[in-house]
Parts: sequence; C-alpha cells; structure tokens
Amino acid sequence: MAEEIKHDRPTLKEAISKKVFAVTCEIGPPKGTDTNEIFEIGEMLKNLVHGINVTDLQSSVMRLGSMVTCHFLKDMGHDPVFQVTCRDRNRLALQSDLLSAYALGVRNVLSLTGDHTTVGDHPQAKPVYDLDSVSLLYTISKLEEGFDLVGNELKGKPAFFKGAVVNPGADTESSLNLQIIKMQKKIDAGAEFFQTQAVFDENVVEKFMEKIGKLGIKTPVMAGVILLKSEKMANYMNKNVPGIFVPKKIIDKMAGTSDKVSMCLEILTDLITRIKPFCAGVHIQALGWEKHVPALIKNLGI
Repeated sequence: MAEEIKHDRPTLKEAISKKVFAVTCEIGPPKGTDTNEIFEIGEMLKNLVHGINVTDLQSSVMRLGSMVTCHFLKDMGHDPVFQVTCRDRNRLALQSDLLSAYALGVRNVLSLTGDHTTVGDHPQAKPVYDLDSVSLLYTISKLEEGFDLVGNELKGKPAFFKGAVVNPGADTESSLNLQIIKMQKKIDAGAEFFQTQAVFDENVVEKFMEKIGKLGIKTPVMAGVILLKSEKMANYMNKNVPGIFVPKKIIDKMAGTSDKVSMCLEILTDLITRIKPFCAGVHIQALGWEKHVPALIKNLGI
C-alpha cells in the first residue's frame, strides 16, 4: 500500500465535506513517454488546487495512461482524480485497475462511459463498453464493501471518493430531465460528487441547482469551466459540442481584443464569481493553457 502523503491544502473530499469552495483542474497525459509536462504542470499548481483530474484516453486518442499520471501527481503531493472510462476495458480490467490505483494511493475516481472509438485517432479500434458510468459506480461500491462483482471476497478493500459527470446545459427540457434521471441513478449507485460539462452562463448553473434542489438532490456539484482561447473556439463549440453554449456577449468580447489571455481570465473570473454561490466548487479545464490557471485562481482569491 502506498504511503499517504500530507498535503498543504485539503484533499478534494475534505474541501467538499467542509463546504470549502473546491477547485480542481485537469491534465491530459502526453502522447508518448516524455513526462516533463506532467511535472511542470504539477509544480505550477502546487498548493493552488484541491484535486487534479487525469483524463483517460480523452476523445478516444491513445495516450500515456491515467493511472501512472495519477501516481506521479500523488508523489508530488497532489490529490489526483482518476478518470476511468468504460470504453476500453471489460469488468475484469476495470476492477483490477481500480484496485491498482488504490494501492498506489489514489483516492478519487470519476466514472465515465467514454467517447466512442470512431471519434479518436484509432477509429478501427473495437470499443468494449462492458459497463457504463452507472454500473461502474456500482462496481466501485461493491469493491468498497469488500467483494468483486461476482461476490468473491477481497483481501483488503478500497475506499474511494466517487465522482460522476452531469450536463446542466442540456439543449431541451426533456434532455435536461433525462440528465437528472441519470444523475439520480449515479447517486443511487454511489456517486458522492459531480463535475459538470463546461458552462458559460451563470443562469444555467443557477436554474439547474434550483431544479435538482426541488427534487431533493443534495450531492455536491462542481461547475465545469473552460479557458476560452478565441472566438473561433467558442463558435466551434457552439456548432459541434452538444450541451455547450457560449453566449454572444462572450464571443464578442473575445473577438474585440487582441489580448486573448487577459480577456479569457476576465471572463472566467466574472463567471466563477457569479456561479460560486450555487455550487460546491469549480472544475477548470485549461486545454493547454494550464500556465494561466494560477493567475485565474489569484484573481478569484480562493
């Protein structure tokens, strides 16, 4: 069992449990064995975030594994979030990887079904999807009880902080209701926190939290945000990414400046300040702009 490392900041679970506004960000492992960027970003974010998500072959693109990247970050004193997709592994491999990650000291898991292989760089690869995000959460809960999926007893059991994803910006009322139905299924299966797909409008977050609150859903929700690099990026997401909508006023701000970084940080500082009263934290997706995350956090005073 890996030795527990003391952190200068609360872990993600501690922050959420104590109702501290939690901050997580995201690292995509490299496509290759050069791990320098992982350590550079990890060093840059020391004592600034409560957790770092590590993507699991994001967008079905072959990369270095999430587990080893989580291990590196753990050794640096971070509290990594092990993103696990169901696309590439059957239930045997998923259970084994979860136990392996726990043995390496990883304590947070984010359950994802995963993008289909046809959208990635190996479209000929055969997807697995033996489990989905809901049944994966159930699997993790079974492991925590000390048993595998078929009831065999484990010699030592894990204890994860289990997360899942929800999209508050679903395009229609019916699709939003479906999101909430699935959200409840994930909670029933063991989800203890949620991170949302990226939002650009505080009203989306407020209305979503109000809606689930009326339904008695109290599981903590962290709002996802993206560092917007340009108006072209915003228009692309509006056209091609379901459930994400960048308002015209934000696009106009990005189009009207040559200093994209400063404007991006101004937009996000304002957005996060507005959504802060409604959610348990924020999940920052930097998409290559990780070096600007410290400035954003400083602007927010969190």
